[in-house]
Amino acid sequence: MIFCKTERLIIRSLEERDKSLIVKWLSDDKVLKYYEGRDNHFDEKMVEDKFYAKDSDVTRCIIEFSNIPIGYIQFYIIDEDERREYGYEEVKDDIFGTDQFIGETRCWGQGMGKELMKAMINFLIKEKAASKIVLDPQAWNERAIKCYEKSGFVKVKILPEHELHEGELKDCWLMEYKVMR
Repeated sequence: MIFCKTERLIIRSLEERDKSLIVKWLSDDKVLKYYEGRDNHFDEKMVEDKFYAKDSDVTRCIIEFSNIPIGYIQFYIIDEDERREYGYEEVKDDIFGTDQFIGETRCWGQGMGKELMKAMINFLIKEKAASKIVLDPQAWNERAIKCYEKSGFVKVKILPEHELHEGELKDCWLMEYKVMR
């Protein structure tokens, strides 16, 4: 299933044939430095368990540019625990979260991340009626934060010791894209 399509970009459902791509990307220390951690190299079993679970409420996708798979993105409605942690208990509408990485490191620094985020924002607002979109990059990941800010996200608050990364609990920024209706 295709969720988003622009002139160069396609966001489509994760398929069985994509397993080797995820293994490749999550075995690359350059990617793992930012996503999952360099102490957490993925093999096929780990990819199967994390990305192909049938009971998940997460929609998992592959990112293609010019018909070449370059990365991964997932989206989901944030649950009650996240609403509480993020301070959104009073928001009645659906709030979506996203997680993503560009696994083809040769594609880094070319504006693809910004194009990806703009397309995902547009999709979640128009097709899923999102009232807010949130993400939580690690506070030290300046490149990702700049990409998200260029895409319209703003920093809301620091989430102290929010994510285990390379054996250490790291602070993350809660970032929000507020939908204007």
